[in-house]
Amino acid sequence: MSRRAVTALRATALLTLAALAAGCQSAEDGAEPAAAPATSDSTVSTGTAVPATSAASTPSGSPSAVTAANTDEVCRAVDKLILTGSKKIVADSADATRDEATNEELDARLKRTLSGLADGVRKQAARAEDPQIEALIRATAKQLDAGARSASPVKWMSTTFVNIPPKLARECRA
Repeated sequence: MSRRAVTALRATALLTLAALAAGCQSAEDGAEPAAAPATSDSTVSTGTAVPATSAASTPSGSPSAVTAANTDEVCRAVDKLILTGSKKIVADSADATRDEATNEELDARLKRTLSGLADGVRKQAARAEDPQIEALIRATAKQLDAGARSASPVKWMSTTFVNIPPKLARECRA
């Protein structure tokens, strides 16, 4: 791997971690969001369990309370997916540097991870009961798809991906 690629890789890893620190935290208490309880054994390519909707997990009450509860659950699940995917990207980047992988090999790793992450995020969008939250999460999946198709996913990571966690932290809530 060229010195320039290694430098770009390290910068991307640091930007990813900074984005996570800034964006994947609860807007209310600054803590990492708790994972939504998993009620299914299904997993996405990142290896993260994707919680399924369960009647037991939806509180009774007014329609707005149900939607708010689902929104919180879905947003937390998306946060967890983004966090897990980001950690995988950082680990893959470190492995690529250690293995002296070519730029093409690194790009392929990043594209696979981003594609799997987009699939997981899209599954969460399908669960969202609030149309605005569903649209936000579908737009996030489309952004991740664009990164997976990018000619330079390392560059995409440093220019686009880093903006996803803060946007979700601001807009994905009940």
